[in-house]
This record gives sequence, C-alpha cells and structure tokens, in this order.
Amino acid sequence: MAATTHTVSNQAPPLLGYDVFGADRVLTEAVERHLSADLLDDARDGLAELGRSAGSPQAAEWGVQANENPPRLRTHDRYGNRVDEVEFHPAWHRLLGHAVTAGLTDAWDRPGGHVRRTAGFLVWTQAEAGHGCPLSMTHAAVPALRTDPAVAAEWEPLLTSRVYEEELRPAGQKTGALLGMGMTEKQGGTDVRSNTTRAEPLSGDGEYLLTGHKWFCSAPMSDGFLVLAQAPGGLTCFLLPRVLPDGTRNVFAIQRLKDKLGNRSNASAEVEFDGTWARRIGEEGRGVRTIIDMVAATRLDCVTGSAALMRQAVAQAVHHATYRSAFGGPLADKPLMRNVLADLALESEAATVLAMRLAAAYDAGTESESAFLRIAVPAAKYWVTKRCAPLVAEALECLGGNGYVEESGMPRLLREAPLNSIWEGSGNVQALDVLRALQREPLALNAFLQEVGRARGADHRLDRAIRDLLTELADLQGIEARARRLVERMALVLQGSLLVRWAPSEVADAFCASRLGGEWGSAFGTLPHTLDLASVVERARPVER
Repeated sequence: MAATTHTVSNQAPPLLGYDVFGADRVLTEAVERHLSADLLDDARDGLAELGRSAGSPQAAEWGVQANENPPRLRTHDRYGNRVDEVEFHPAWHRLLGHAVTAGLTDAWDRPGGHVRRTAGFLVWTQAEAGHGCPLSMTHAAVPALRTDPAVAAEWEPLLTSRVYEEELRPAGQKTGALLGMGMTEKQGGTDVRSNTTRAEPLSGDGEYLLTGHKWFCSAPMSDGFLVLAQAPGGLTCFLLPRVLPDGTRNVFAIQRLKDKLGNRSNASAEVEFDGTWARRIGEEGRGVRTIIDMVAATRLDCVTGSAALMRQAVAQAVHHATYRSAFGGPLADKPLMRNVLADLALESEAATVLAMRLAAAYDAGTESESAFLRIAVPAAKYWVTKRCAPLVAEALECLGGNGYVEESGMPRLLREAPLNSIWEGSGNVQALDVLRALQREPLALNAFLQEVGRARGADHRLDRAIRDLLTELADLQGIEARARRLVERMALVLQGSLLVRWAPSEVADAFCASRLGGEWGSAFGTLPHTLDLASVVERARPVER
C-alpha cells in the first residue's frame, strides 16, 4: 500500500501527559474553597503530583494492563494443598501502591483529610477505577474498628500507612495493610439481617469461630476483612485476618471469582468459612450499628468514584471535539455538539461539587454537619451514581466510532459506570435510607434544609424547587412508592444550591434552567439555546490554566 493513501489526519491526539488535577477547574476551586489557607499549598502540591501521575502515559498503560490481565484464582498448590490465593498483574500492584503512597487510605486524623483524600480519589480513579475498591474499604473501616480501641490501636496505623505491602503475612509483621469486607450472602443480599453465617464464641475474650459463606467478598487478597455473622446475641461485626499471628493461614476458602461486567481488574470472590478465627468488633447484636459509619464512608466513595468517571468521560469528549473537525470547523464549535458537551459538563460539575461538599462535612465533624450527611450521602449516592452510566454513554457517542473502540478507553469507562449505583446498596436501598432519616432524625432534615436554604433568593427556579420539595416532604401519603422521585428532587435541589453559591453564573443558570426549571428534554444536549453554552464547555476543557 502506498504511503500516500494512509495519511493520518483529523484525529484528536491522545489526552495524555497532563495534570488531571490542575486541568480540572471545578475540582481545584473546590479544594481551595474547602481547605484552610494554611493547608492549601501542601494540598495543591500533593494533588498536582498525583494529577501528573494520573495523566501520564505510564498510568494509562497500567490501567490497560490491569484490565486486560484480570486476577486469577489459585485454590491449590502443586501438591494439592489449599492456598486460596489470587494473582494480580504487576500493573495492579503499581496502581494500588501509588495510591497508598499518595495517602488515599489516610483521611480520618489529617487536617482537611477528607477533602484532600476525596480530591485525590477523584483524580487517581481517572487512571483506573477497579483498584479503588480496596482503597475505599481500607479507608472506611477505620470508624468501625474504633468501636474496639485495642483493635484500632493495632490495625489503624497499618490502614493509614503510606506503605503498600502485597505479601500475605501476619499484620503485626507489616508496615501497611489493606482491609476488605464480606457482608452479603446469596440468600439475603442487602438484607444482611438474614445472614446465616454462624459465630461460635471461644474462651478468649472477643474470639470466635465462623462457619458460613459470603456471596460477595471484594479484594480477597486483603490482610483482613470486616464481616457480619450471627453470634449468640444476634448479628455481629467481626474482623477476620487472612493470616493468623503465628503465621498460619486462616480458613478462607475462595470458591470462585465473579465474572463481572466491568471492574475487571479487581477481584470479587465467593468465600467459605469453616472454623475461621475472627475477633468481635463492637457488641454482640450490634453489627449493623458498628458498620454503619463504614457504609456511609464507602457510599461517599461511590459518589466520588462516579464523579471521577464522569469527569474523565467529559474530558475525553471535550478534548476530542476540540481537535476533531467536521462540516467546516471544530466539532466543539458546532451549536448542537456544544449543547451536548455543555449538558455533560453541567452533570459532571454538579457531581464533583457535591462530592467535595460531603467531604468537607466529614472534616467539619460538627453535630449539624453529621446530621446533614445522614440525608445528603444516600441522596447523593442515589442520584450521582445513577447519572454516571447515561453520561458516559453520551460522552462515548461524542467520539463516534472511535469511542466504541477499546483503544479509546471509553468502553472501559462505560462498563465501570453502573457499578457504584449497585455497590453499598442499590437505588431503592438509598431511597429508603433517606426516608428512614426523614422519619427518625428530624435534625437531619433541618440540616439539609439549612444547607439548601443558604442559596435562597439567588435564583427563582431554585426557590420554586425548594418550595415544591417542602410540599412533597409534608405529604406522607404513599411515601415509599414515590421515594425515588423525592430523593431525586432532594439531590437536584442540593446540587442547584451548591452551584448557585459557588459556580460561575453561566453554569448555575444552565443547571437551574434545565434540572430545576423544566427547560430540558429527556436526553443530553437539550439545553435552552439561549444559554452561554460556550463558556460552560470551555470551563470543562482539560487544559491547565
């Protein structure tokens, strides 16, 4: 074939070699907004370093390798002895090690720790999402372990360490450790109170032997796991180490790895316990109460992880449309494509701003902020994670046939997009959790209304949406059947309030007109044409400023 017939033109260059943090105006503004001045310089430096790594060709290649070479289960050694090990590609360990070194399991006692970690999690997830699971569980386990000060003193320094050690050894011999969890069982799923795993107490204080199974046990090569089992006093939380203090392997039979839609780099396993040693965490019969703060923290990571997928999808779409020409000019300048890109950018910005606001509430730690989180976390988890898949699908379409090809990276984003809506309780679970908070915790509703009320008077569409929401909240007739509608409106009003207060006027105007004012269709790209869409798209363009 003559070389002249294969001239490559009109192709967007790869979006590589850039600072994922510095090129995200929404995220950089959020970090500046929520961190005190004395923390900003150090936070910016750390996030910029992580951002450059996330946008590097090396990290991109690690992501490809980790997903093209998924984990493999090895149940027995060559002699027939059970080993129950999962082998990961070296790229997985590089991704996970880089994340641990960057402090993505260390937030609880650092000044501004949750804002810094959430921003870092949002940045690094854009390199590869699958390894975020063990990071999230390790981070979220800390409040549950603090129920038992002795256990927390032993394990918390390992979980918040900046050292990643992949080998299985007794925790006491390591300088860094990761935790997984196994809550659900095949007969119950989210209904963990129907779990059948039994916990028989031993003579040692707080020691038990577990017998049963777990239908989903994520990251099975972690150093320990938080699990639920039925003790004599009821459903109880336990810490189950993979390796016992004497160096022997705990009974932890991995039956198989799940063959998943996405999240291919991460291992999710079915495991069996048969006389498996575990340490009780919290009181017998208080298992759900013990893990509730852990669940809330992982739900925030679901919001953040979805915001990260959205941001990367939008960045790729805007980048492609900036360089790709059609019908006489760049795609990004065409009115209809600009409408689509602006609509996607609005959704992404609203998700990022909300995730960072929740992180700031964690750092504040006040009674009112904790009450706010009780409603805001499940509402955000419900809505943001549900918006992820349609956004990524539309962003993929912006690349045309190029986006449908694996090499673009967009199919991997699309396969990953539904996960966070399922993990830690699917949509109905989140909606019902909001209802429980409304019915049982009046302080939570007050805190939520105070938050959205801070923007009252700034936009008439937001004001009307708040009034309509109050009307819905006052009517308890058929509340469960319409819980999704109610929670959707709560999330949108909250996002609108945050954007009106903090986003540029063109962003807040477009969001309120479409999401709250009814000037919107059923698909992306249906914003009112009179809005300043060019400014919205330019704000989302991944260029360091």
